[in-house]
Amino acid sequence: MSVTKELQSTIEDMVDETRGILAADESAPTIAKRFASIETESTEENRREYRSLLVSTPGLGEYISGVILFEETLTQSNEKGTPLAEVAWNQNIVPGIKVDKGKGPLAGAPGDMITYGLDGLEDRLTRYKELGARFAKWREVYPITAHNPTQLGLTANAEMLARYAATCQASGIVPIVEPEVLMDGDHDIRRCKEVIQQVLHAVFHALHQHNVVLEHIILKPSMVTPGASLSSKAPPHEVAEATLNVLRRTVPAAVPSINFLSGGQTPVEATENLNALNQLKDQAPWQLSISYGRALQQPCLKAWQGKHENTAAAQDALLKRARLNSIARKGEYNLELEKRS
Repeated sequence: MSVTKELQSTIEDMVDETRGILAADESAPTIAKRFASIETESTEENRREYRSLLVSTPGLGEYISGVILFEETLTQSNEKGTPLAEVAWNQNIVPGIKVDKGKGPLAGAPGDMITYGLDGLEDRLTRYKELGARFAKWREVYPITAHNPTQLGLTANAEMLARYAATCQASGIVPIVEPEVLMDGDHDIRRCKEVIQQVLHAVFHALHQHNVVLEHIILKPSMVTPGASLSSKAPPHEVAEATLNVLRRTVPAAVPSINFLSGGQTPVEATENLNALNQLKDQAPWQLSISYGRALQQPCLKAWQGKHENTAAAQDALLKRARLNSIARKGEYNLELEKRS
């Protein structure tokens, strides 16, 4: 199969009108914090059991089309010895892999960050592909302050995303392009909108320069929301209108799907905002979907509590959140649905 056909096949398996992506690619420090919240030690075996629980949830493939895995998880198997990537694909959930190596300060741009991991990426992608990964994810982070992101920050981060995406496509791996504008701070929704517009403009300029085929990427942006420290939150309709306004100004129609990250939103907030976006989907040329991590996993983790006997309850909690977000993709979600099992 040619690289182009590989990429198109993966897009077709991941992009539809009802399903989304589960982000289960937490780094070692992040998963340790999540486990600490339920008084569970972050051992390799506990991580394997938890992530096996996620991808083996019965019926999950009805609502989830792809799962982003951490490198460790891609090498792990379930209790029967089946690789977890294969367990996911048995439910028509495409396995993917986080390929960036974390972030640090960007020299010459105080307050801005840059992500590491381009060195050796091509070789790593070959190995990940052999282990079953068909797509990848790379995250660049943009703090909002009165001075950030700087022009250097915008340009440098966009360049990293574009180089990553081009390398993935050359390897037959669909890239998820994730420019995350952080919710941290007390900025208002107008400032967030301004920054996201600047970020996406820079990203797509760089993607064009690197000859990235837009039909074979998935965009994972932030929604336009006020800063988390601001006393008042924006209602879902305001988030949806501001977000779509920015996307229509910056994202070419060739992109097949926009799968939002949940950032610091609660599970219910993330579903409400997704629903409001899809109630305006006649204004959008792309699929409007999810690539949620904590907003899908939080109720599951709480139900699990690190105990094997709670597996079924944890899977029920994950399935419920996935189903509610699938309903939100149709613009048919309401809070009454939260009360039902």
